[in-house]
Amino acid sequence: MKSIIKTLFIMASILTCGNAGMEAQQNNAFTNMIAAAIKAPSGHNTQPWKFKIENNYIDVLPDLSATLNVVDGDRRELYISLGTAVENLCIAATHEGYTAQPEILKDSSFYYVHIPLSHSGDVRESPLYASIAKRQTNRSVYERRIITPDTIALLQQATPEKGVHFYFYANGTETFNWLANEIYKGNGIQMSNPKFKEELLNWMRFNKGQAEKEGNGLYTSAMGAPSLPSAIAKPIVKSFLNPKAQNKSDKKKIESSSHLMLITADNNDQESWIAIGRSLERLVLTTTKLGIVNAYENQPCELNILSEELRSQMKDIHNEYPDMLLRLGYSKPMPYSHRRNIDSFIITNK
Repeated sequence: MKSIIKTLFIMASILTCGNAGMEAQQNNAFTNMIAAAIKAPSGHNTQPWKFKIENNYIDVLPDLSATLNVVDGDRRELYISLGTAVENLCIAATHEGYTAQPEILKDSSFYYVHIPLSHSGDVRESPLYASIAKRQTNRSVYERRIITPDTIALLQQATPEKGVHFYFYANGTETFNWLANEIYKGNGIQMSNPKFKEELLNWMRFNKGQAEKEGNGLYTSAMGAPSLPSAIAKPIVKSFLNPKAQNKSDKKKIESSSHLMLITADNNDQESWIAIGRSLERLVLTTTKLGIVNAYENQPCELNILSEELRSQMKDIHNEYPDMLLRLGYSKPMPYSHRRNIDSFIITNK
């Protein structure tokens, strides 16, 4: 009898240790997925997301405290940012051997994404996984190299979510020039708004020490500016936040770009915005894989008066809602923006 009890005790111990090992392995895999998710782009690099880990799923929730109240009062770009993180997480899940099936759900006051995860030895790693660590928003003046039609065709194969659409406009075309003028008009409006400029300045990180301490925000070195003490850099940057200076800077950058790209959606709601974010991330990871860089020129999408102009006057977008405007081209890598510690994003039940 004693030998039977001893055998049963040993078997139970083995099972317990085995289960503990499997649980630790899953926790590690889920943490790696979140580490990939937070590398996604977000408005002003606010990183407006939280992650809740359970036994067989991860919920991706918006961090509403990171809302940009002036430039993004309706939280459109916040939910787009949420979608970019979701896409990264789903792609990283394939690297860890999991399938992810995201579902958009609604809480009492916000939308979030519920992602059931199931482990399988048959899962193939996404070809975009390696691009997650390399992707960056490159705000430099580009090399004036043209992206070939064949390469644009490859970008068009980065299939957007249902109800989301991609449009590409080559430098020198009538629509490219018209969109550039809409960007300049947007600068005229935004850079004349003291609250917009104050919000922008509050999210700028003027040197490496400040960027590392905060772990978020717009790192000026990533924009090509020198690293300076905040007390010196802030008034200098503030003096350039005016329509004339901003348009002069943007004109050089736009003229150096190969294409402008517009992302639109059939609907104008939170579920569509999350879908746009997933589609956007799929696209920019594809550009990264192809050696193409990008930066955002969202002024015409952020201002309702200009967004309505795009919607009514651009016949090829079929009255869809314009949500993201990017410039594409070729350039050397820039310094990377920083990220907060992963633990700050994870919701615990303790």
